[in-house]
Formats: sequence, structure tokens, C-alpha cells
Amino acid sequence: MATNDSVATKPQALEKQIWQLMKAGQSEEAVAVCDQMNQTFPDYAAGWNTASRLAISLNEPIIALQAVQQALVLSPGRPEFLLQKMASLAVYGDLKAAGIIADEIATHVFETAYHASTCAVTMNRMQRYADAEFHYLRAVELNPNNPNYRFNLAMAQRFMGKLEEAGVSLDRAIELNPTDCEAQLLRSEFRTYTESDNNLESLRGTFEKLPLGHPGRVQLHFALAKELDDLQRFDESFDELRQGAAQRRSNLKYDGRKESESMRSICEQFDQQAFDAITPGFVNAEPIFVFGMPKSGVALVERVLSNHSVVKSVGEQQSFGIELVNACERVLGSIPSDSAQLMAAAQKIDFAELGEAYVSAARPNAGPQAQFVDKMPINFMYAGLIHRALPKAKIIVTEREPMDNCYMAFRSLFPGAYPYSYDLKELATYYSEYSRMMAHWRALMPDVMHTVSYEKLVTDSRAVIEDILDYCDLSFEESCLQSFLKADTAGRAGGIRSRHEMRAQSIGHWRNYEEQMRPVAAVLNDALE
Repeated sequence: MATNDSVATKPQALEKQIWQLMKAGQSEEAVAVCDQMNQTFPDYAAGWNTASRLAISLNEPIIALQAVQQALVLSPGRPEFLLQKMASLAVYGDLKAAGIIADEIATHVFETAYHASTCAVTMNRMQRYADAEFHYLRAVELNPNNPNYRFNLAMAQRFMGKLEEAGVSLDRAIELNPTDCEAQLLRSEFRTYTESDNNLESLRGTFEKLPLGHPGRVQLHFALAKELDDLQRFDESFDELRQGAAQRRSNLKYDGRKESESMRSICEQFDQQAFDAITPGFVNAEPIFVFGMPKSGVALVERVLSNHSVVKSVGEQQSFGIELVNACERVLGSIPSDSAQLMAAAQKIDFAELGEAYVSAARPNAGPQAQFVDKMPINFMYAGLIHRALPKAKIIVTEREPMDNCYMAFRSLFPGAYPYSYDLKELATYYSEYSRMMAHWRALMPDVMHTVSYEKLVTDSRAVIEDILDYCDLSFEESCLQSFLKADTAGRAGGIRSRHEMRAQSIGHWRNYEEQMRPVAAVLNDALE
């Protein structure tokens, strides 16, 4: 009997060893132990699930799917294994199949905080925010002192527009982890602060606890800048922005000259003659591309469209750029070395094939909806190629008053994106090159792209939204307008304002920093006059 018990517990001991090895950074050794476990105990379903989790952690979604499928063969319908399969499918990119499982386990009450949180993370990835909130709440119930669960719950609530609840979740997350700088930055964005009600003291207290160079100091600088701006202490606010942006920029690799050369090269390669020589491609009206400078209103237009009954956002899809590179690689026999070589090869590709490949890659993420929105920022570089590859696709460009746009970009902390936004001159130069490129595309294809003014969108919303839907051949639906105007509030009395009100009041806000923004004005005046 003792021998049988020993054998029965052995796979569990191996599982424990696997995660100990992973924690120590010994992934190869962990894989070897996992293989040994599954060979020795092939009927141990949990072992195959562990193999799937290990494969996901090593970015091997196909292996993960194979392993969890074996677990489900041995133990059909087990919720934890269905959860792992859903997560694996989401990482693999098959959101349609993941969604089918999500429907099945959306209301399942998991018995461990780990499983509830894992389910919530995957639901969040699939933009099923209500389901994510449900499972994060369960994780918090099971482990109320985990600050990460509280923070992630706040993120889901934020996406749902439940800002008051999100604020409460963030407050608790910060209580549990006072040096969580990301949580403090997020909290600063939720409401308008006053001299008698703000977090300046706690933010500065946290700041003093962090050593020089600590990445969290960047987030605290931006949080302080936001709250000081609310208090109309503009000089102090911009000083915090300068410091935070300088630290952030010092840790980024970015070559602004190379970026400018790439944009100009694309315009030179695709002049009127080269553009006209391209045979229009795949006839498909499903995609709606939306792009513009950061903070110019792209997310607002995406919200309008994604609340239409026949449209779904697929987020920032890299599919067009990937399929373009693949097509050019077939022409060249190797991956293009730079944008000039890419654009030269692009003139020889089959644009119908490119358009069809893009739709095949991006379409599954949209589910059953008739049309989908792709808001990948870099697509502005390919606007002309998108039109040639997909002549029936819609292209919407958002615009904002240049100085307002640059100020709002500079005051925003973008995780992993827009490295040029942390230096005023680099930001202004990029804006200038972007504007030059968009003028080029408009000259090549007049009346193709639909331009949305941020200022008009937030001051004459119904008319602009009607125009957007009309351009996309969509009927007007009140849900599109109401989702945009929704009076999301942010918590405590005295500081409650609707998002729409805040958008409108942001117009012309840069003038509070006219002196500090002179470097931007100088570059833009030279480039755009």
C-alpha cells in the first residue's frame, strides 16, 4: 500500500520540480523533467496539462495545444484543462476556437485563485471584459491580499467604463503594494484632482523610496504631471514631464533620422507612376483601417465602430505588415533588409494575393461580424499599398490640431510604443514626416481616405459619427453615439467629470505650456508652412 502511495505521488513531485527549475531559469532541465514525467505516467492527465503550461511559458503554442488535448482525452470536460486549451488557442491566435471554449466556461466558478486569474487574463485578451471582471472578482475573493489581482481587476473595470469601481480596486492594490507605480499612474488618470483632494504627498513619498534609475520613477513623474496639471500648477507639471520623459528616452533605442529616411523612401518609391502601374487587388469590403498620430482620436473612432452591431475591432493587427514582408520575400528570395528594399520589391508583388492573405490572417479574430476594424498605427506607412491590395477596404485617418496632438503625446506614457514621443524635437520631427507622408497618399488617391477631425468629433459628435458610418456603408445605430458620449465617471465627489467633457476641455490645452512647447512649434513651423 505504501508503495502504491509512493508511486501515486511521484508525478506530483515531478510537477513541483518542473516549476522549481523554471523559477531558477533552468528551462531546458524543466522540459527534460516534464518529458520524463509524461513518458513514465502517460495516463496522468494533470501532467499533460503541466506540459501545456510549460510550453506556453516557452512560447510554444502548438506544443501546448497538443499537450492539453491529451489531457482532455484522459479527462474530458475538466474545466481547468478547458481553460488551458482556451489560453493556448488565444496565444496561438485562433480566437474563434478560443471563443467557443470561453462561452463554455465563462460562468464557471474556479476553486483556485490561479485558475480564476488565468481565465480572466485570457478573457481580457479576447476583449471579453465582463467575463474577465467576473473571474478577477473570483480571484480576489479567493486571495484578497494579492495586489496583482486587484490591479488586473481595475484594468478590466476600466475597459468596461466602470471607473468608480476601478478606482476602488486600484486604491486597494496600492494599499497592498505601496510601491506599485503602474497602479499609481493609472489612478492619476481616472479623475480630476483638487488642491484639497490629490495624491501628491503619497506619490512623492513613493518616489523617495525608489533608487535613481528605477523604472517606476518614470511612472511617478507622469502621475505627478497629471495631478499637477489638474491643479493648474503648469510649470511644475511640465517639469515632471521633462524628467520622466528624459529617463524613459534614455532607455530606448530610436534613430529618428533612419525613421525619416524610411518614410521619405516609401514616398519616393511609390510616386504617381509606380502607384498607377499597380493592378488593384482583392475585392473585399470587410476591413476598416483606422490610423493617425497617437492621441489623435484613433481609439475614439475604433470605439464608435466597434459598437456597431455588424462590426468588431481586432485591435492592432500586425497582419498587413507581416503579409507584405512575406510577399516581398517571395519576390526577393530573402527578407527585405530595409524599407527601401521592401518598397522596391513591393512594386513586383501580386496585390490581389496580398489582400487575400491579409484578410485570411486578420478575419478570424473578428468572429461572425460582417466587418472588422484594424487600428495598427504603422499602417499609415502602407496606406497606398492597402488601397491597392484591398480597393474596397475603408481607410479612416484621424487628425488633431498639431500642437495639441504633440502635447498630449508628450504627456502620455506608452508601454512599448512611440519612442519618439519622449523628446520634443524628435516628436515634432516625426509629426512633420507623418504629415508629409499623409499628404503624399492623399495626392495619389484623392477621396479614398476619410479624415476625422478630433475637435469636430468631440464637439459635434452625432454629425461626425453619422459621416463615419456613412463612409463605411453602415447604417446609423444609436449605440455608436451613446458608447462615445457615455458619461463614464471617476469616483469621488467633487472630481467627477464625463470622459466626453474631458475630451472637449482638452482642446487647446497645450497653450498652458506655450513657452515649454516652443521647440515643437519651431520644428512644425519650418516643416508645415
